[in-house]
Amino acid sequence: MSASRRSGTTDELGPDEPEQPERDGADLLAALLDGMDAALCAFDADGVVTHWNREAERILGWSAAEAVGRQGFAGWAVRRADAGEVEERLLSAMRAPGRQVHEFALLTKDGGRVLVRTQSAAVRGPDGRPAGVYCAFSEVHAQIDLERSIALSEALLEDASWGVVLVDVDLRPAVVNAHAARALGAGRTSVLGRPLGELLAQGVEELEGALTHVLAEGAPPGPTEVWVSVRTPEGERRRCWRSGFVRLASPLAEEPVPLGVGWLFQDVTEGKQAEQEAALLRFRSNQLHRAARAAAECEDPAEAAVVHLDFALAGFADHALIDRVAGGAGPGPADADGTGPDESGPVRLVRVAATPSGAPGPSVPAGTSGMPVRYGEGHPALQCVERAGSVRASAGVRPVPAERVREWATARQWPADTVHGLCAVLRSRGRTLGVVTFLRGSGRSAFERSDAVYAEDVAVRIAAALDLGGALGER
Repeated sequence: MSASRRSGTTDELGPDEPEQPERDGADLLAALLDGMDAALCAFDADGVVTHWNREAERILGWSAAEAVGRQGFAGWAVRRADAGEVEERLLSAMRAPGRQVHEFALLTKDGGRVLVRTQSAAVRGPDGRPAGVYCAFSEVHAQIDLERSIALSEALLEDASWGVVLVDVDLRPAVVNAHAARALGAGRTSVLGRPLGELLAQGVEELEGALTHVLAEGAPPGPTEVWVSVRTPEGERRRCWRSGFVRLASPLAEEPVPLGVGWLFQDVTEGKQAEQEAALLRFRSNQLHRAARAAAECEDPAEAAVVHLDFALAGFADHALIDRVAGGAGPGPADADGTGPDESGPVRLVRVAATPSGAPGPSVPAGTSGMPVRYGEGHPALQCVERAGSVRASAGVRPVPAERVREWATARQWPADTVHGLCAVLRSRGRTLGVVTFLRGSGRSAFERSDAVYAEDVAVRIAAALDLGGALGER
């Protein structure tokens, strides 16, 4: 059934006067009206319905055959008591410029009532005079839903306390809210269209993998925590973002057409770091407890010291060394009477135990005689003994060329792949007995203050084990 009323013809047509082009034009107009998502109807100058599309039929239930040709809405699409007012509102568009917007209730075919919002405007004839009115209408709740969606989108992009980024199908930011721009360390417009790899130094592969999965399969069942390094003028900042994703598709297509991904995230770095630090403290405390139990079963004090060393290495360092002060006791902190440490001669160290230099593994005692180590002046181990406190050393905080790392480690008589070192003094009963050194290779972070505290706890236990029965004496 056509969405418009056709007028009949009074002249008989001959073979030279085909009507097909006019019918094609009318059919095309009807098809265009029927294919629109908005409900459309039209009235002539007398208020008679001339057009009625399928969306109008869907909303009210009246077909085009039932609607076209009726005088206004009275008695079928509007209550008779309201018909005059409704008709006046609709036809007033012929006397006013632009579009007129009204809201009123219409009746459905099954007797229900639907509140609609209409937009009507005059239709001009060839002479420029009003020839009728066209009217587009939609259910008000649908309009309200749309307005709410727009308001929500604007609020998310302006006032939300979490980051919102709309990523297109090429995985580039298309819309960014103020919070996300601050998190990315850039302006809201400067990040648009740029590859994520230009904004993030680390974590790009994981983030792009998640976005690609959402485009292909849909959103994951729960939030995802992504660790990234953000490029900023001050350097890279390591952050953890708890992220949620939603696939965006066009509502105008019958089949879902992907528009991109909505990415929402919150910065949970402080909380995750606190969790990690707490877990690390629990692990290290547990390691110290396990080491103490295992060392209690050792008859040889040197073996007990090595047990403490091996338990401490787990997850902490790649290599470790134990050096004792030649003679069993070395210089200590200043005495109460101010006489100070024993500075009768340079500190000499003898190797007690070490992990294999080629690869991480169990520590190996050096034997009864031990091997003297000739550290150069200013070596971290010597500084540790002289100061009676921990000393940290590093080849560099940024990526350092491998050749420079080898030179730096070789000069300190450490394994060639060593990048970071931490020396903790071995003290027992007021005496400095030696030094324990922990080493980390490339790819590991530098030792921090919390690491030094742990190393000092381990050193106390190793010193107590080695001092038992004079284990550090000359044997």
